[in-house]
Amino acid sequence: MTTAELAERIAETAADCPGVVELSAGPWGHVVTYRPGLPLRGVAMRDDEVQVSIVVRPDRPVTETAQAVGAAVAPLAGGRDVNVIIADLADPADPTDGAD
Repeated sequence: MTTAELAERIAETAADCPGVVELSAGPWGHVVTYRPGLPLRGVAMRDDEVQVSIVVRPDRPVTETAQAVGAAVAPLAGGRDVNVIIADLADPADPTDGAD
């Protein structure tokens, strides 16, 4: 499996966690994995860590959401540390935000 394929699996796993609205490249766009075509936003594969950057629902405990993402992604990380970044809270006034 390539690094990009692994990053895609990690992204899918993280996005499926309760409380996650979407993945984010972060405020400076550094949480990405480069692959053919468009970069994969929200997952950065490093030599010793995997960074996962998420936008979360404001009506769920942020810490629990981050812990759930970390626990779900850890088995896929190949022994790397998993660091979950809360990039933003979804806008509760936006009806498209917050839908699981």
